[in-house]
Amino acid sequence: MKEFAIKENHLFVKAYTKGKRYVTHTVAVYVLRDYKAGKLRKENPQKEFLNRIGFTATTKLGNAVVRNRCKRILRAAYRGVTAEHPIGKGNLIVIAAREGAIPASSRQVQKDLLRAFRKLELVGEKGGQA
Repeated sequence: MKEFAIKENHLFVKAYTKGKRYVTHTVAVYVLRDYKAGKLRKENPQKEFLNRIGFTATTKLGNAVVRNRCKRILRAAYRGVTAEHPIGKGNLIVIAAREGAIPASSRQVQKDLLRAFRKLELVGEKGGQA
């Protein structure tokens, strides 16, 4: 299923300041309940709740090539986690790359991402709004 991207800066800031977070060696994950999820559900042709997701990499990580590689690895890891495990819906999810993600493979990042999702209760029995 296609995920919707977070494009507005105020949504990133809201997830950073008000959301729950979990930090690993390669990623920092911020999760906040999306209050616009009901409206997005009505507009969605399948009439299901959706996650809005954003990937970030700061300039501290390196130049544009390094930052884009990190974001590609984060996207691949997220797709791997969602393919294997059902993720709770109706959330704003921001995944930020950390310095450990520069040399890491997508499999290593996927393990860290899965651990973060479990700690934030997005995967498992309490898998969010679903």
